[in-house]
Amino acid sequence: MLLNELLYRQQQRWRTCLIVSSLLLVAICVFAVAVGEIWILPWAPDGALQQQLLMQLRIPRVLAALIVGAALASSGAVLQVLLGNPLAEPGVLGISGGASLAVVLLLFLAPITPTPFLTMLAAMTGALLFTLILVGFSRRQKVSMARLLLIGVALGIFSGAVVTWAFYFSDDLSMRQLMYWLMGSVGGVSWGQLSLLFVIVPVLVVLCMQGKSLDVMMLGDVAARQLGVDVRRIRWLLILMVSLLVGCSVALAGVIGFVGLVVPHLLRLQFGTENRYLLPLSAICGGILLVLADTLSRVLLADADLPIGVVTTSLGAPVFIWMLMRSQLD
Repeated sequence: MLLNELLYRQQQRWRTCLIVSSLLLVAICVFAVAVGEIWILPWAPDGALQQQLLMQLRIPRVLAALIVGAALASSGAVLQVLLGNPLAEPGVLGISGGASLAVVLLLFLAPITPTPFLTMLAAMTGALLFTLILVGFSRRQKVSMARLLLIGVALGIFSGAVVTWAFYFSDDLSMRQLMYWLMGSVGGVSWGQLSLLFVIVPVLVVLCMQGKSLDVMMLGDVAARQLGVDVRRIRWLLILMVSLLVGCSVALAGVIGFVGLVVPHLLRLQFGTENRYLLPLSAICGGILLVLADTLSRVLLADADLPIGVVTTSLGAPVFIWMLMRSQLD
């Protein structure tokens, strides 16, 4: 009876947190749409200029920040279980670097400006390739968590080196495009680019529904198979979905780091490791974090728009150092 009561209270805690965070996300999105040099009431824009500003600039930007934050945070939560590494994150492990590398090569080699679909396809391919490399190393028993992290860092350094070469040989227009991918930004996102949401949203929903399978997989492959989980199929499905989400996120907003590291790890420390609740909560909190970061990037400096990747890195780097120190102490 006591165990059942504790489990019930824990589930109620998760559900309450989901409801509160969802309401907070809605409030923050409304605030983000309204705030700026010109304040706008989203439900009653005053004049054609405000309506155009709302529909063509602010709403697409907030939607992009919301969905990219949700995709990166949930991908980080899955990678931390899939690789057995609490420090796993698309940016830290070089997966975002693989996606950006593919996009940069496409921008550099394509004779014309690539379409959003081609950009997404290139980013997804790069993310999938780097993810497969990491999963391949993680399946070897001799690869420790620290070494896996170093492999991811090395992949990120490699992608950065190739991008630097592309910088060297690019013209002014290509240079500006490459800077966009390196620093990360949702400024100037159009409704056409948001067509990627038709890919991201369904994949994100399916990914968040894999929490029960992840909970079983945390018991080990043998125990998971005994409980009826097709471990191999689920693992490959998760790899594909994470690659899709990271690739689409990079195609839409460039490289944005630390969201997938900080959000799920802090939620695990605070609430526990039940992935069936953790995955959707990570998606919601990731959206909150990136919408807030983008709002800060717009209003922090007068007449300037900071890259959102700079804001998330500034917030995430100290937390990452703390996490490294904590894992070392453990």
